[in-house]
Amino acid sequence: MRRLAIALAVCVFPLSLAAQDAQSELVEVAQGGLIRVLDRVSGDLSDLEMMAGQEVDYGRIRIGMSECRFPADDPASDAFAFVTVTNLGDADPAFSGWMVASSPALNALDHPRYDVWVMRCVNS
Repeated sequence: MRRLAIALAVCVFPLSLAAQDAQSELVEVAQGGLIRVLDRVSGDLSDLEMMAGQEVDYGRIRIGMSECRFPADDPASDAFAFVTVTNLGDADPAFSGWMVASSPALNALDHPRYDVWVMRCVNS
């Protein structure tokens, strides 16, 4: 059984790399993105337009966006961005990963006070 699993992994791994290469040609990198933040305590809802590589302090957290990508054939559709959220004063991030605009719960920030999600990419 273990040999079968290893054989399947060896066969599938090169295919997944080829799929990644093909997918990288289908997306474009934007200059920035729009991130929406909800403070669940105060009820404040804010949209933050951020450039790639920028960090913004919002309340008690720092939000950073490294990159925002969107489908090349349909720029108005699904965006995804690499976002880092850190509590101010903490060294380790509370969240670091890709967020998908159409599926915010897929890889969501688990924070007691704030909700953060990607809305779209911005090229301006």
